[in-house]
Amino acid sequence: MNRLILSISIVTILTRCNSTNNKTIKMVEQKNDTTNIVSAKDTTPMVTGIGGIFFYSDNPQKTKEWYTKNLGIKINEWGSSSFESRNIKRPDEINSLQWSPFKNGDEYFSPSKKDFMINYQVQNIEGLVNKLKANGVTILDSIATYDYGKFIHIMDTEGNKIELWEPVDSISSIISDKTTK
Repeated sequence: MNRLILSISIVTILTRCNSTNNKTIKMVEQKNDTTNIVSAKDTTPMVTGIGGIFFYSDNPQKTKEWYTKNLGIKINEWGSSSFESRNIKRPDEINSLQWSPFKNGDEYFSPSKKDFMINYQVQNIEGLVNKLKANGVTILDSIATYDYGKFIHIMDTEGNKIELWEPVDSISSIISDKTTK
């Protein structure tokens, strides 16, 4: 009887070990498959996230101070705040969302009459601009290139000015340096 119990126990342990080992192998294989998929750079012209939220304020400096004092939002040397997050598809990549109040009536929002502007992060800005032109979207300016990325402004059907931003690959280090100073 003891031999039977011992044999059953050994078989059970070996079966569980084999099952755990198979699960581990499958997880490693899935990770490798995912790594291979995301390592190929997607160049589809499209929005990939929110790059910034900008809004009018009667007194931008007081507004920034209020948000810093009451909500702990730190202001960087550009006069905005940077909210950072990891890119779920490429965990080594850090994305940044900029937040900033602008003085009421600031021309940066023109020709929009709205009290806000959203900046969208995009990939393949040139391809996206070609697509937008083909779709009859109002393009307000030409692509401008800076050390932190490329920008262009468009209008949606509701009269909202939209800023499109294709960040450079090293944007996380540029923004982090500016935020911590």
